[in-house]
Parts: sequence; C-alpha cells; structure tokens
Amino acid sequence: MSKPFPQPVDAALVPRFAGIPSFMRLPLFNDPAQVQIALVGVPWDGGTTNRAGARHGPREVRNQSSLMRKVHHVSRIAPYDLVRVGDLGDAPVNPIDLLDSLKQIEGFFSQLHQAGAVPLAVGGDHLVTLPIFRALARHRPIGMVHFDAHSDTNDRYFGDNLYTHGTPFRRAIEEGLLDPKRTVQIGIRGSIYSADDEAFARDCGIRVIHMEEFADIGVEATLAEARRVVGDGPTYISFDVDVLDPAFAPGTGTPEIGGMNTLQAQQMIRGLRGLNLVGADVVEVSPPFDVGGATALVGATLMFELLCILAESIAQGS
Repeated sequence: MSKPFPQPVDAALVPRFAGIPSFMRLPLFNDPAQVQIALVGVPWDGGTTNRAGARHGPREVRNQSSLMRKVHHVSRIAPYDLVRVGDLGDAPVNPIDLLDSLKQIEGFFSQLHQAGAVPLAVGGDHLVTLPIFRALARHRPIGMVHFDAHSDTNDRYFGDNLYTHGTPFRRAIEEGLLDPKRTVQIGIRGSIYSADDEAFARDCGIRVIHMEEFADIGVEATLAEARRVVGDGPTYISFDVDVLDPAFAPGTGTPEIGGMNTLQAQQMIRGLRGLNLVGADVVEVSPPFDVGGATALVGATLMFELLCILAESIAQGS
C-alpha cells in the first residue's frame, strides 16, 4: 500500500552510499507548496571572520543524513507519516557579495513562507539566520531558543561591518524581527572581547544561560526555563554546533571547549516538543575542519531531532 506522504529511500532496498544524496534521502522538490516542511541547504559562509568552510556544510550533512531512519527511537515520532517533507535544494547565494547573498537567501525563504512551507535549514555560518528571519518575521517578531557558544549579538567587526556571523541577532532585534524578551540563549561560554560584550543581550532582555549555569541546573531545569521564556508564541530554534564541546563537533569555525555533549543536545531538542514552532536551523558545520564526518553526522542527527518536533507541531496544529 502506498504511503500518503513522501518517504525516504529504503536503505534495505537501496544501500545508503548509492543514489542521489538528499536530506534524509527524501524526494527533491522545486515547488514549496508541495511540502509542509522544507529541508533546505544554505551553502554560504560570507559572514565568517576566521575559519571559513561552513559553506560546504549542507552537502556533507546531506551525505551523513543517509544514516537517519524513519522513526524516533524515544518519542516514536514518525515525521514522514505526519506531514509532507521534502528536500527543496539550496538557497541561492553569491560567494563574493555578502549583501547580495542576504537578499537572495531572504527571497528564497520568503517563497517558502508564502507557500506555507516551514523551513528546516542547514548552514552555512550563523549569519544565514538573519535573512531567514527577514522572511519569516516580516509582519511580527518571533521568539527563539538559541543553542550556541556565542551570543551573536555583537555590533560591528573590522570597522563598520554590521553583518558577520557574530552579529545576526543584534540586527534581528534592531529590525524588529526577534523579540528579545522571548529569546533564550543556551550554552554561552568562552573568552570575550571586553567586559561589556554581553551588555546588549542583557539590557534588551535576552535570557542568557551560560554553560556554567546549564551544568549547574541540568537539562530539565534549563528546558523549563526555555519554555517559560518563549511561551506559546511563534518560536524558532537555531542550533549552532559549536554549543557542543569540540570533542563531539570538531568541524566548526569557532570551537570553544567546555561545551555540551551530544546526548544533552538531543535531550534539549526533544524537551522542546509542543512549542509553537515556525522553523529551525543547524549551522556552522564546517567540513574542512571535521574528522571523519563526525560533525556532519551530528548536524544530520540534530536535524532529524528538529524535524521530529517540527512535524509533530505542524500535525497537531493542522
């Protein structure tokens, strides 16, 4: 009997190393109106200030996503039986023009949003989240659960450059896209440029949970705080893989020791079930710094975790 929604290629019939690579081995689509969740690559790292390479992230995450199966082993969520999911390819980018890339990425995600498709994106550096927000939050600000080693609320780099992977959420708040009082940042750590680096985040009302606090209070209490902050309003989840300790995710542009382990990351995403989700991303997978595809596998696995809670959220809201 045929399945009502698109299904991944069956690894028992076609080996994982064969066929055209797509996210989760799902069919490729050109029309976002044909899916409810659009899996999208954003192969761009023009906002990177040091170790470039995240532009290659989507391709390697696609490769490693062939290891994902159909049903979540803990929640028993079967996303492909709940909603229509497909690979919508990559957002267009301009590797030598930052501002043009921001416009092209925004335009691509605006088309998805207008068609009613909820995006699950893979970057790319963290600046790619800004044009996604411009597409999703043009008419009302959204909240965010943000996993990261860095707050990404800096102002300027190298003179008057406003757009880098360290500035997206400051710009998003300034543009009225992100509600700081419905934003929680989890896992923040590492040395900072100056003692007042976190003043903007603190003063505008972002709830910052440093890695040290996370280690003290644990997963469940952190989840309770995150859910309190974002409430029942529209919420986006952004997962920078550098929130993980580099022992688990070496392939990233700005590693910081003392981070989460992969199980904690999975538990955190699973614990966000039931939120009013409008999209999600996994960013900063940088294959040139990876070891044996380990970080790309982390990216693919966390993408599946996000897909499960997105699918359930959409199915319950439909």
